[in-house]
Amino acid sequence: MTDATATDAGTSATDTTTVRFLDADGTFAPTPAAERYREAVDGLSDADLETFYRDMAVIRAFDVQATNLQRQGQLALWPPSYGQEAAQVGSARAARAQDHLFPSYREHVVTKIRGVDPIDIVRVMRGLSHGGWDPSDPKNGNTHIYTLVLGSQTLHATGFGMGLVFDGRCGTGDPERDEAVIVYYGDGASSQGDVHEAMVFAASYRTPEVFFLQNNQWAISVPVATQSRSPLYRRGEGYGMPSIRIDGNDVLASWAVTRAALDEARAGEGPRAIEAMTYRLGAHTTSDDPTKYRTSDEEESWRRRDPIARMQAFLRGRGASDAFFADVDAEAQALADDVRERTNALGGLDADTMFAHVYSEEHPLIDQQRQWLAAYEASFEGGQA
Repeated sequence: MTDATATDAGTSATDTTTVRFLDADGTFAPTPAAERYREAVDGLSDADLETFYRDMAVIRAFDVQATNLQRQGQLALWPPSYGQEAAQVGSARAARAQDHLFPSYREHVVTKIRGVDPIDIVRVMRGLSHGGWDPSDPKNGNTHIYTLVLGSQTLHATGFGMGLVFDGRCGTGDPERDEAVIVYYGDGASSQGDVHEAMVFAASYRTPEVFFLQNNQWAISVPVATQSRSPLYRRGEGYGMPSIRIDGNDVLASWAVTRAALDEARAGEGPRAIEAMTYRLGAHTTSDDPTKYRTSDEEESWRRRDPIARMQAFLRGRGASDAFFADVDAEAQALADDVRERTNALGGLDADTMFAHVYSEEHPLIDQQRQWLAAYEASFEGGQA
């Protein structure tokens, strides 16, 4: 399989195995695989559809602002989600309030939808926080913290899902009470052993879990064709779980398929796997230069499938007003401005904080290191290194 084949897989107009409702130009044209989910999509209101668009447009403004802040030296690192908004918005909006979400490290809009303050993501990337937010705080919507160790969050999610099974918190027949888990990871992480171990246990214990793979075509500089000779969604099939490929740049497909998968998992039918075919239009992180390993033609071909432009065209075709889009733009700018102002006001950390949370209780070694640092700092003119 060539790199070009891997990039185009599951995105062509003639593909019949991928769930898609919206073509790249915003035309509503469900694929044969989408018909199973047609009734749910037809039931979406104008307000629902406009919420999807608002989510995507607002988070992109935040994402661009955060990238700029990193370039200005305000953040140590930033992992852009530019281009992957539809996959994330649709899946997050499909989850129920009682569900538990395990992100990797670029699911910015997932966390925002669930209630996490975007500045808490900034704190992580600025080095001011050990985790960013408290997953047990109700205001954060059962959203677990970012995980930068590739694939390890799939083990966390599966372990949590096993706990739901053991505690009888799924499969009771009460959809208002039953809980499910969704875990996000990328095509690069899908080659990690952690992901496969997680799938083994998920399948064995029939966890109420959805493995949501965002295939953005590049694991930093490694193309997906180098990682796999067959479509990635088939890896889930290898563990006996129903696996579906969607057009990850179509928010309707992401919402409809994830909604059905979560409902089935929550009802006790076991884990599901979704591969969302999307594209990272930006860099892997701000320390990466994608021009070193991919062509401008490839990037341009994916820009023509931009999820936000696609949804905007669809909404305009349904009669959405200029006033609506202007209101979304104003909200997006307001969030970007707010994040910039609050980031610039964050300040730094006191050096003594590096000794916190190393052990659960006071430890003599940590005390010695703290004292050494204090003496070292005092040895400099002015008492500071």
